[in-house]
Amino acid sequence: MAAPTVTAALNASVFAPGDQMLLTVTYSDTDTKSLTVTIVVTDAQGNSSAPVKVSAVIDPLAVTVTDNSGRTWTRVSDNGSVAVYRAVA
Repeated sequence: MAAPTVTAALNASVFAPGDQMLLTVTYSDTDTKSLTVTIVVTDAQGNSSAPVKVSAVIDPLAVTVTDNSGRTWTRVSDNGSVAVYRAVA
């Protein structure tokens, strides 16, 4: 099993008190698998519905951000490979 990978970058290298800080986290896991399920419903008379496809991710990663000053980091976005968090300096 491969280890997950992650990189992180702040939107600046220096912040003044009260500045907005944006943290961009890029992450991946080669062990994460996508799954597509196709469903067809058939009644007792043999009538069938159109196929419906549903996608799911097996073993998705979860991103959590904390720092040693006790700031609250709020998730702004997360598409499954890039997450953006916001906090105040």
